[in-house]
Amino acid sequence: MRKFLAALTMALAAGGTAKADIPIALVGPLTGANAAFGEQLKRGAEQAVADINAKGGVLGQKLVLTVADDACDPKQAVAVANQLASKDIAFVAGHFCSGSSIPASAIYNEAGILQISPASTAAALTEDAFKKGWTNVYRACGRDDQQGQVAGAYLVARFKDKPVAIIDDKSAYGKGIADETRKALNAAGVKEVIDESITAGDQDFTALVSKLKQAKVEAIFFGGYQKEAALIIRQAREQGLTAQLVSDSALPALEFWQIAGPAGEGTLFTFAPDWRKRPAAKAVVEAFEKQGAPPEGFTLQAYATIQIYAQAVEAAKSTKLADLVKVLHAETFDTVTGEIKFDQKGDITRAGFVVWQWHEGKYAEL
Repeated sequence: MRKFLAALTMALAAGGTAKADIPIALVGPLTGANAAFGEQLKRGAEQAVADINAKGGVLGQKLVLTVADDACDPKQAVAVANQLASKDIAFVAGHFCSGSSIPASAIYNEAGILQISPASTAAALTEDAFKKGWTNVYRACGRDDQQGQVAGAYLVARFKDKPVAIIDDKSAYGKGIADETRKALNAAGVKEVIDESITAGDQDFTALVSKLKQAKVEAIFFGGYQKEAALIIRQAREQGLTAQLVSDSALPALEFWQIAGPAGEGTLFTFAPDWRKRPAAKAVVEAFEKQGAPPEGFTLQAYATIQIYAQAVEAAKSTKLADLVKVLHAETFDTVTGEIKFDQKGDITRAGFVVWQWHEGKYAEL
């Protein structure tokens, strides 16, 4: 009888282990100026977890998602990272802002937690981690040096012999993309006539617009986020400045048009190709549409990030970082954004950016 009870106890224990949950997290700006993007990430990650669990989970285990808010603030991002590390989170999809992903990555590295950002494009995220010998940092999006080349090439093609201004918001993301765009412009023989920085959160750009008008600027590249971009172009139009605004991957949010209004008409920005049109994304896109909210901006990139983790765990048959790293550098992952393969630095190997345009309150890939 004792042998039977012992065997039964062992069987139940084994079964309990096999059906244990896998705790993962999504971190982004759920509050603050970039909360619209945090909501995109949240919707994508939650839907991916629900779909994966509905098909049996990962290794027979359910993914359990914790959603955390860093408000795109580096200090808050570090605090959140420490909290997640203390909870034995196996994987973090995040963060959104590069200025949050970079300091948080050190915490995840120390804790042995895999981090894949759906949206942080600053080259330093993976470059610095690679130089330090860290193996936990990846991204499911392109980099600013790639994005800057696309923006720069467009500006050169359209405005090579015309006055161009470059403005950034001093953030790790905004300054990074502005620097890369400037580099691409200068390499093509185009020298900007104005090079300015603003402070994120500012609302009055009257003096800046006056300076742009004086220089007779015909194109403005803005490295920063959607709110400031919208205010700059709205105030520019109010002062009669007709310069073309070209910006970055922080503009695929309806909030831009809500602030800019008709002044935002024709605004261009660099972003990933339209994943919604890909055959691999059809079923997922239709599911979002049935919910009355088509996947906007970074929604599908967040979904893909969870898919990558799930497929890596299945291939490695493990949630340990060392086992996952071997798979992440060897496998190609099938996601809603197409096939993804990582290089040795944790960057995706495919081209990352194209040009999009705002028209009548909607944005579309050119």
